[in-house]
Parts: sequence; structure tokens; C-alpha cells
Amino acid sequence: MSMNSEQKYYLVEAKALPEVFLKVAEVKRILETGELSKVSDAAKRVGISRSAFYKYKDSILPFQNLMSGRIITFQMLLRDTAGLLSRLLTVFASAGANILTINQTIPVGDIASVTISAETTGMENSVEALLDEIGKTDGVYKAEILAG
Repeated sequence: MSMNSEQKYYLVEAKALPEVFLKVAEVKRILETGELSKVSDAAKRVGISRSAFYKYKDSILPFQNLMSGRIITFQMLLRDTAGLLSRLLTVFASAGANILTINQTIPVGDIASVTISAETTGMENSVEALLDEIGKTDGVYKAEILAG
């Protein structure tokens, strides 16, 4: 068997993986969704060490992420103000996120609910940083990650 430096990838059914890989994937999901922000807290929640997470974090990625990139859905409550949605779209574009869908309810009591799904693989900064920028935008009452 010859040694070569090319990386090889295999598609493996989740139930065939050692438990540590599944736990590493769960830690990544927890961090990506913002459920928890610290690796140590997320690793503790799923029952692995920080060192196990760091050892394997680049070795496992959910299949759908490999196939379609990383799609995150954001939900926001916005003040009904002209130009606010446009400013938010600029925040997404500046972060390198590609907008896929936008859904907005008719404002009730001067507040509209907006859901934006975006492809985030082209972003240089984290999804959490984008969420923070959205939250800092004047007229945004609430911003959270719905799915991703």
C-alpha cells in the first residue's frame, strides 16, 4: 500500500460511525445554531472532551452540508420602517451570505416578521457574527437562527 497525501472521503451511514464522531457532529450543530457559544460547554453537554472535539472536528460533516453548502434560516421581528429590509439585505451581502428566500408577514402593530434563508458557505466570518450585526441594525427588535 503506497502512502499518498491525497485526502480520501467516504460516505458512511451514521449508525456505522464510532460514537465520538456523532458527538463531534452534535457539538458542531450546537455551536452553529448558537444554542451554546463555547466549545467546552457544548462538548460537556454531549459527553466528550474538548480535545476529542478538536481532534475530529474537521473530519466529519453532515452529508447535506457537503451537497448543498450551508443554508441557515434567520427569523427577525422588524419595525415597519421604509428601507429597513433593504438595509438588512446589505448586512447579509456585506457578510458574504447569499440570500435564497425572503418571507415577510404584513405588519401588525408596526411590527413585521421576516424570515430569510441564506447560503453561508461564502462567508468569511461566523454565522454568529452575522446574527450579531443583524441584531445591531436599527429597527430590528429580535433576530434568531431558526434552522441551519
